[in-house]
Amino acid sequence: MKKSKKQKCAFDLLPFHVIEAASTGDTEAIQAVLKHYEGYITVLATRKMFDEFGQVHYCVDETLRQRLEAKLITKTLGFDTKSYVRKSNCKFCSNGTPILKLAVHPF
Repeated sequence: MKKSKKQKCAFDLLPFHVIEAASTGDTEAIQAVLKHYEGYITVLATRKMFDEFGQVHYCVDETLRQRLEAKLITKTLGFDTKSYVRKSNCKFCSNGTPILKLAVHPF
């Protein structure tokens, strides 16, 4: 069954209070942010490898995964939550949670 935008929004977004706590250095909140982006980071760090017979194998580049996680932590700690004001009516989210995107690029 396909989820509507409202249903998808309620489950897929990281709550603002978690991002706010992570930006102040709360270790549990940082772990929650890492857990939220874990699948996305794994997809970004997946590489195609070929063995000696030409067979294709996909594996996670652990060095790249660790670099992406470190970059996410750095950007989360430097994120300024004061510039975001809680809105009662968010255009994508029915519960009023602001939609925040933390950009993570491998380079």
